[in-house]
Amino acid sequence: MDDCTDAAPDLKDRGQGVGASPLRLEDARYLTGRGRFVADIKLPGMLDVAFVRSPLAHARIGHIAKPDAHADAVFVAADLVGAKGIRADSGLAGFRSSVQPILADAKVRHVGEAIAACLAPSRALAEDIADEVVVDLEELPAVHEMTTARDAEMPLLHEDWEENVFLETAVDYDFDAGIAGAAAVVKRTYRTSRQCMAPMEGRGVVAYWDNQAEQLVVYTATQMPHIVRTGLCECLGLDHGRVRVIPPDVGGGFGYKGILSTEEVFVAWAAMTLRRPVRWIEDRREHLTGNANCREHHYEIIGYASADGTLLAVDCEAIVDSGAYSIYPFSACLEAAQVASILPGPYRMAGYRCRTWSVATNKPAILPYRGVARTGVCFAMELMMDALAAELGIEGHEIRAKNLVPPEAMPFTNITGKYFDSGDYPEALRRAVEAIDVPAVRARQKAGERIGVGFSIFCEQGAHGTSVYAGWGIPMVPGAEQAGARLTPDGGLELRVGVQSHGQSLETTLAQIAHEELGVPISRVRLVHGDTALTPYSTGTWGSRCAVMAGGAVAAATQKLGERIRTIAGHLLQVPAEEIVLAGGMARTRQGQGKVSLAEIGRLWYLGPQHLPAGAELAGLEVTEAYKPQRDTGTFSYACHAVVVSLDIETGSVRLLDYVIVEDAGVMINPMVVDGQVLGGAAQGIGTALFEEMAFDASGQPMAATFADYHLPGAAEIPAIRIQHMESPSPLTRFGQKGIGESGAIGPPAAIANAVNDAMADLGASIGELPIKPERVLGALAAQKERAA
Repeated sequence: MDDCTDAAPDLKDRGQGVGASPLRLEDARYLTGRGRFVADIKLPGMLDVAFVRSPLAHARIGHIAKPDAHADAVFVAADLVGAKGIRADSGLAGFRSSVQPILADAKVRHVGEAIAACLAPSRALAEDIADEVVVDLEELPAVHEMTTARDAEMPLLHEDWEENVFLETAVDYDFDAGIAGAAAVVKRTYRTSRQCMAPMEGRGVVAYWDNQAEQLVVYTATQMPHIVRTGLCECLGLDHGRVRVIPPDVGGGFGYKGILSTEEVFVAWAAMTLRRPVRWIEDRREHLTGNANCREHHYEIIGYASADGTLLAVDCEAIVDSGAYSIYPFSACLEAAQVASILPGPYRMAGYRCRTWSVATNKPAILPYRGVARTGVCFAMELMMDALAAELGIEGHEIRAKNLVPPEAMPFTNITGKYFDSGDYPEALRRAVEAIDVPAVRARQKAGERIGVGFSIFCEQGAHGTSVYAGWGIPMVPGAEQAGARLTPDGGLELRVGVQSHGQSLETTLAQIAHEELGVPISRVRLVHGDTALTPYSTGTWGSRCAVMAGGAVAAATQKLGERIRTIAGHLLQVPAEEIVLAGGMARTRQGQGKVSLAEIGRLWYLGPQHLPAGAELAGLEVTEAYKPQRDTGTFSYACHAVVVSLDIETGSVRLLDYVIVEDAGVMINPMVVDGQVLGGAAQGIGTALFEEMAFDASGQPMAATFADYHLPGAAEIPAIRIQHMESPSPLTRFGQKGIGESGAIGPPAAIANAVNDAMADLGASIGELPIKPERVLGALAAQKERAA
């Protein structure tokens, strides 16, 4: 305890709290090779797993012959006593249920589906055993094309269904009245190709049975450890107290690690049954051919506008290829169900109608990928807006400006009931138009350059909660998020959150929020996240929810902890608790008469309680608090992407010349982290736009098995992206922050496609399918020549 007689300055450390950009606390560990990932975990007596996977997309399983010398090391579906398949049903009317078997039983429904599991002391030996397993397969016709999957002559993936459809939805909001007086009507077909997510680290899981704790311990690379534990308990018939899930460092997720996988269930079952540690580490061939698909959409969309460019109505029929199974916990219909609700985006309109189908095909299940549904929806809507503008003879940015929700209308409830909390969408567009310099592009085009300019604008609903997900009827519905905060005897701070970081900088940003409330230096903050034995239950990291939900929970917990600290400090400094300010690791009087360190307060509570006042709160210096925004409808961040491309009509190649993003994530906890999220997402969006495609042939065979076949963008393909920030604080959240994790990945495909179409507009050609590969550009040009002839 020290006396301080000088006047108290501004006690907040503005270099560490909300709005500052301190260096990431995680980076020292990662950059020096001290990270610990699933593949780094090695336990005595551990067995590795290699799966025998189906070479066919659709087939009946006959006899499975195990090698005589290794029969005890090979497991098939009949061996998995006590293990149930994964069921992820939706409560929406008409949903058709599927069960994803842990190992295929009777039938395989996509290439790469696991039929048998082989265990050995090394992966190489396990693969040798797998090569000796003989599986008799009777090939069946494959359902490979989503637009014909519902046809009556198509074989059924699930024999008890009437058609290959998980779910059909339909909405109609005054559509017939809305189209009255339309002067421009455009009808277009758009398609996004199936992709693979490509995190640096694939999936991996290590499990063992802890005899002392009588508990199954599972290390897994997951975004949602508590949900994985719940799913494992359901599949294995275990109480939650018998299962502990621990995610170590996770090398990227993007939604791919946001599900319960059959491999996790098998490894857990094997470890529990054999009482030996068991491990599976995914290789890239497994990842590409059998596990990691997303984003395959087909749109028939019609836009209606008045002569002055007012958007009147939109009519859409959308198909999402959901693959063979419904995945846990998001189900098979998450994307298609969202299409209907988010297609209008940031635009006002009088009428709207949408019908969607989540169809089943002989492909891996579709998974939630960064920007879930929004990337495809933005692509369809924004290309349609450009088509309407061309029909009316106006610039694409002009029709957007006329129809965006204006700032004075905020908060605004749109035609599908989405509650936009705050923002200035027209200003974001205006800044993007100015930054990309449309008049200069037009002048260069007149001078003969084959270039084009394109825009996309969208909103990203993040941190949406109970009411939204309860409406979708999926097995997991988020509620309030909890966080724990503990002041240690030496004045450090321990935070416990149930969300899991896989690249979002949570160790840094949540420490910044704690610093904002308690003044603890972020270097003294330790974040414990994910481990189900140590953290409060959480639905995990997905849907751009961590900054809002976990950030709000950390703020609530540290605020409560701060009240207790101030009470003790006030006693020591002989002032009322409300006169205490926490900053710089100290508790100071507001007028600067005295101070006491948090270390002294911690030591006093834990080690010297005889010095505490008689009425000191017995709850101590550890709290758990819950947080939920004022409305659980989500925050709405948004962005406008603007791009200039050059187009070589001889080769069909596209080059990005300039790229501008104007984004608004509300109050930024850490602007540097926001930039990283936006740039990383934009790189993925550019991959979606120009390179990435997981194609399948007519027999359901994947056409890529390595990164030589599946093309990802590299540094040379990503331009120097210019970012402009806007900050429209959300009135719903603790600091005014909004979700931003998916925004960068949503806008690029639409903006780039619009720019390519602008570059060949004088030739009468356009493209509406992703990715925009050279052969598709050349095909569009050739088709136009043929029509003109």
